[in-house]
Amino acid sequence: METKRSHDAIIRMAQKAKIACAQMALLSSSVKNEALRRMAEALLKGKAYLIRENTKDLNAARRQNYSKPIIDRLTLNEKRIGEMAQCLWDTVKLKDPVGEVLAVFRRPNGLLIKKIRTPIGVIGIIYESRPNVTSDCIGLCLKAGNAVILKGGKEAFHSNKAVFSVLKKALHKTKIPQEAIHLVSWRDRASLNVLLAQERYVDLIIPRGGEGLIRFVAEHSRIPVIKHYKGVCHTYVGPRADLKMARALCFNAKVQRPGVCNAMETMLVHRDVAARFLPLMITDFQKAGVEIRGCPRTRQIIGKGIKRATAKDWEEEYLDLILSVKVVDSLEEAIDHINTYGSHHSDAIVTQDAKEADLFLRSVDSACLYVNASTRFTDGYQFGFGAEIGISTDKLHARGPMALEELTTYKYLVYGKGQIRT
Repeated sequence: METKRSHDAIIRMAQKAKIACAQMALLSSSVKNEALRRMAEALLKGKAYLIRENTKDLNAARRQNYSKPIIDRLTLNEKRIGEMAQCLWDTVKLKDPVGEVLAVFRRPNGLLIKKIRTPIGVIGIIYESRPNVTSDCIGLCLKAGNAVILKGGKEAFHSNKAVFSVLKKALHKTKIPQEAIHLVSWRDRASLNVLLAQERYVDLIIPRGGEGLIRFVAEHSRIPVIKHYKGVCHTYVGPRADLKMARALCFNAKVQRPGVCNAMETMLVHRDVAARFLPLMITDFQKAGVEIRGCPRTRQIIGKGIKRATAKDWEEEYLDLILSVKVVDSLEEAIDHINTYGSHHSDAIVTQDAKEADLFLRSVDSACLYVNASTRFTDGYQFGFGAEIGISTDKLHARGPMALEELTTYKYLVYGKGQIRT
């Protein structure tokens, strides 16, 4: 009986969100921005409550022996709550995409046609671990004129409910319809299946989390899905790289925050610099607690303390202080390796050779490509988008960091003076 009630509640939730999204499309930028400001202030005022509720999830995670990277993603503290508020304020500053005129043209028959941005409608977001996603996604969806239905993971159950309740309460004194934001608070997988079946009311599903979750959603959804598959990110150190720069970039890409999708998982090194670069680089990694899994040539250069990399390692998203290392004979081999084993997320080359960089950029099939910079910059906030819904590894209709523009579609407005088709 409880399952039936929860399923009926999710259907009603979707119906109400559909009604609300029609109202959202009519709101001005100033109304939406005022709501975002109120939500940002509410997060800061409610930080003690948010941290208290988050502690419940952290204690449960430790009892279940979750890994350090997962606990890091799960943690809310004053700094992160401040960052959540800042993301909302930054979103306020961004141009509202709704109503933007993308094209205007007149046909020979006199018809005037305008192509304009419009909200997608109702967006369902399914995510794991990170409670800050609750705030980021609500802010972006509302600014883009959408209604949103959130379903977080059980590991962040208390945290997500707390963040949602604070933001929902902040909307009471605004013109945003209360039914524009929803949180599915049931933890069972069956409730997820109900949400994925609401193609009449929900226009788009965006999953954020592990590969297993995303594949489940893609396989079971009746609604279009924009996928964010795993982040198997590479850095290639070329024969004409500044090796001091390469050490700093590779260290940052792996160690700064290893449990996220834009962290480096495989480092490729050209054979001409491997003997000079690898001993110092791997010493840096080992001092930081990184486990190295190397190809035969890497192990020959370094000697002891290097595990043998298997074929599985090349396509593994560790999300931990583990790194695969391979020595390659050419840029072409590096490109082939990335396109074969990568996840089309974020990949980098370190080189002082402009032609080599250009070939890398034209040949690697990934959403974000870097020359002499860390892959850790693949992030909506770092790109100046205010925040992000996720990093799409799809090619339609969004790719890379998804923010305001990617949360809109377009429609054509056709103005006539009585024209008929003959």
